[in-house]
Amino acid sequence: MLAAAVTANAADLAAIDQAITGVYQVISGPPGHKRDFDKMRSLFAPNATLKAIGPKGLRGGSLDDYIARNKEVLEREGFTERELGRRVELWGNLATAWSSYDGRTANGSFHERGINSFQLVKVDGKWLVASILWQEETPAFPLPNTMIRKQSAR
Repeated sequence: MLAAAVTANAADLAAIDQAITGVYQVISGPPGHKRDFDKMRSLFAPNATLKAIGPKGLRGGSLDDYIARNKEVLEREGFTERELGRRVELWGNLATAWSSYDGRTANGSFHERGINSFQLVKVDGKWLVASILWQEETPAFPLPNTMIRKQSAR
């Protein structure tokens, strides 16, 4: 963690947490659960992008592209993505958060872990997601233990 993140304003860190947590909450839910994509849009800066690094290179596009491509399957199949760990670096009005995740459909037909790299910007006093770039865990790139916090019993 950068020293700047340690001395960062607690309100900024809480707002960054709220934005990231909000993204996970919107995309997650059981089968048949409508997602609040208006809320999702409120968490993102204008012209934000969501892109994945995969075997065939970089894919993705705008927030609206993401919603159009994933809305039906998220709502029909059910999907939950939970955060496993996070590291935040903050400088001025720019923040980067590395957020490891575990994502799966309700019926188990899809499951992956990986890292989301969130870039956030403070606009008019509000922290917004400018982009998310993610990569799935593979045998060549396993999640580092430092990005998996110990989960307490619930």
